[in-house]
Amino acid sequence: MNFKRTLLITGGAGFIGSHVVRLFVNKYPDYKIVNIDKLTYAGNLANLTDIERKANYEFVKGDICDSGFVQSLFAKLNFDGVIHLAAESHVDRSIANPMEFVTTNVIGTVTLLNAAKENWKTIPSNNKIFYHVSTDEVYGALGETGMFTEQTKYDPHSPYSASKASSDHFVRAYHDTYQLPTVISNCSNNYGSYHFPEKLIPLAINNIKNNKPVPVYGKGENVRDWLFVEDHACAIDLIFHKGKTGETYNIGGNNEWKNIDLINLLCKIMDKKLARPDGESAKLITFVKDRAGHDLRYAIDSSKLQNELGWQPSLQFEEGLEKTVDWYLANQTWLQNVTSGSYQKYYEEQYTKR
Repeated sequence: MNFKRTLLITGGAGFIGSHVVRLFVNKYPDYKIVNIDKLTYAGNLANLTDIERKANYEFVKGDICDSGFVQSLFAKLNFDGVIHLAAESHVDRSIANPMEFVTTNVIGTVTLLNAAKENWKTIPSNNKIFYHVSTDEVYGALGETGMFTEQTKYDPHSPYSASKASSDHFVRAYHDTYQLPTVISNCSNNYGSYHFPEKLIPLAINNIKNNKPVPVYGKGENVRDWLFVEDHACAIDLIFHKGKTGETYNIGGNNEWKNIDLINLLCKIMDKKLARPDGESAKLITFVKDRAGHDLRYAIDSSKLQNELGWQPSLQFEEGLEKTVDWYLANQTWLQNVTSGSYQKYYEEQYTKR
């Protein structure tokens, strides 16, 4: 079959990546979608069982830091677009092992940039785009007022955000130095289905379900802007196809919540879903020592994306959170396999057999 375009999506077995892969595979049957993922702890092929047999989808297990592998993949498949999501993203893990984040987030990004630069030299530049997906954490922290815009000065405070800030700078440098067609988006905290349960919302859902303590850093005063992952995937689709080369777009849900207020709302939803007395789940809330370098508040101004490209979030947070809870309660096997680690062995074996 001759495809209109051939796209590389990195980290497509992860949380956000799997939603992007699913959207592109289903929405664009005339696109060849190649998903490369190293299948580390956060990469799970069970996230993509519904599209894994589609004619326009291919999974390739590989490491974006392996220059020879990446160069050969570009030479073989002649990608005309890259959506780069592969990244180490958990702040606590970055504090414990910063070099792992430097390797994946910085060196991995530069390896991909080099491959695109070399491969695209010999191919007409029409429709070529290297899309780098980043985070609002590169901007640092806000006070009680204000929002991050695309002009906000970078001020990362954790090894994770520093590594993402560095990768953003490299993407812009390749655009300015080599005229590589690039675009960047910086998103707020995502939530939704297939989220690895070390992150706040799926961790809390799982712990409440199993009557385990729900840890909340400090006094729960930290504020985050929450973005429904399917809305994020739609924004990525829009930016990939209509965004201006060399530009940056902020993606936010316009849903600011203190952590403690979010957890209390989640407890109320879980009480209802599990037929527990009101207030029962809230008894599980346990305040723990605050994270080192914990930013107080993030808030994204996504007006540029809305005004220039017409994007809008589709759900209010309460609706999206209830939808997320319903998904986790209906997919207990997925959750148990992830929390036990058994998914890694099973899907590694299935992949090897193919």
